[in-house]
Amino acid sequence: MMTIPNLITLSRIFLIPVFVVLYYFQPNYTDAPVFTWINFCLTGAYAFISITDYLDGYLARKLNMTSQLGAFLDPVADKLIVSTALIMLVDFYPSQSHWYITIAALIIISREILVSALREWMSIIGQRSNVNVSFIGKIKTFVQIFAVLFLLYQQPFFGLPSFKIGVTLLIAATFLTLWSGFIYLKEGIKTFDN
Repeated sequence: MMTIPNLITLSRIFLIPVFVVLYYFQPNYTDAPVFTWINFCLTGAYAFISITDYLDGYLARKLNMTSQLGAFLDPVADKLIVSTALIMLVDFYPSQSHWYITIAALIIISREILVSALREWMSIIGQRSNVNVSFIGKIKTFVQIFAVLFLLYQQPFFGLPSFKIGVTLLIAATFLTLWSGFIYLKEGIKTFDN
């Protein structure tokens, strides 16, 4: 049960409180850049958690260590970190002037809940394979990770405006979220006719 991939997945879950603590130590993005090491640590923690998301799945397949526990834990860990990061971003950026971040977060989190419920339903009726991760879903995850990274970092990235890049990627991730969510829902609705 406690294979290397499962331990990596669990480490992602246990790192979420560290990620949250780092978030509350960061300065306001209007403060002097002398404190950017916190932004670097916060962004680094999220990047590490995101890399382990790929690593646990890769090792599970490569070492032939796939398990029911891993199949359960992996999506739980994904949704916990994504929801935590988006909620913190909504908290950090005032909703009056950055309402689009709030809307994007609501859409992405709602889609995650919907797809989780749909997968549970499909498992109950024995058609779980009909709602496997789609290619669009994988692209959405990739874009979403980089959106959050740029929004967390806040400081100019090699002269590039991190906030503007992050917002652009977040909006793109939101559209991909709606698109992939529609694909999952369309496949799920077919089962209601049976």
